[in-house]
Amino acid sequence: MVNILSNALADSFGRIHNYVRISVTDRCNLSCEYCKPDQAAAASSPQPLTFDEISSVVAVLADMGVTKVRLTGGEPLLRPRIEELVARLHDIGGIERIGLTTNGMLLASKARALRGAGLTDVNISLDSLQPERFARITGGGDVGRVLHAISASLEAGIERVKVNVVLMHGVNDDEIESFLQMTNKYPLDIRFIEYMPIGRKNEGWKAGYMPLSGILDRCSRAGWAYDAVPPEAANGSSLEHGLSTSATDSGPARYYRIAGAAGKFGLIDPVSKHFCMTCNRLRITSSGHVKPCLFWNDEWNVRPYIGKDELLKQLFLRSLENKPVRHEMLGGLKADGSYHPLQESTIRQMSQIGG
Repeated sequence: MVNILSNALADSFGRIHNYVRISVTDRCNLSCEYCKPDQAAAASSPQPLTFDEISSVVAVLADMGVTKVRLTGGEPLLRPRIEELVARLHDIGGIERIGLTTNGMLLASKARALRGAGLTDVNISLDSLQPERFARITGGGDVGRVLHAISASLEAGIERVKVNVVLMHGVNDDEIESFLQMTNKYPLDIRFIEYMPIGRKNEGWKAGYMPLSGILDRCSRAGWAYDAVPPEAANGSSLEHGLSTSATDSGPARYYRIAGAAGKFGLIDPVSKHFCMTCNRLRITSSGHVKPCLFWNDEWNVRPYIGKDELLKQLFLRSLENKPVRHEMLGGLKADGSYHPLQESTIRQMSQIGG
């Protein structure tokens, strides 16, 4: 066991945490197949943390070494005046990057204001380029609005624009080449993500799950030469497009670039090739519960300690002392195709955790 020294955000396995993801709302304006927000539950859930509370928590975390914050949901752009929160976080000493994860429905009109407030990164969910299929996956989403949001983010000068594609067998795996082609023209990070068994509604996970191991073969069969992008180069977008190449966290993706492409593509495979030993992130739900691991159910309520900085620091350290060495997403898959987690996995849906 590794001793936790001072206020460093280290867990019992020596992993240092410099990244926090904070949900600002349980609410969402879509209902994606792999997320399925329970709107009734969201309506009855506790009030989300206020901007004052979030700022206070981030200031404490910054004092403990956190340099990157990502605002999530639900859909974070449903939170009124979210750009004001971005500006407040931008003013906290030690915070170097501020990101936002969004479905893109409301982003186009807000991109410039968010960038002006200090937003450096945006992750935009886009699981299909086909309008009818996209509407079916998302429960009524408009793919045109998402594509507009991507363009608006690039035009606003947001330093790193990432497009997240949850790959599902028999649902959107026939669009891999179409997504790869987007990197040829645009300075984007297209990131393929394995479908994860998160929350109570994981009965259909086995049918939709597919590993990402075949994507590089698909790239080769299309006749595209590609090279791996070193982690230090993957941290930022190309200087040719006037975007920053410095970032404090490259995330779990392994990046590749098709020869001559403006952007790159990444593989995020938390199920088949877990990256738990390099995990550097904490998650805080909109109701104020810190989750040191996305998959397990363990969480601690930060709300009673806000404004009591030393006690709050001890709470974060205590949560990390209980962080497991790894998740067991794949371990619960049985020979008959059923899925039974080996331990008590989270009962929250992705929309409640904040990814």
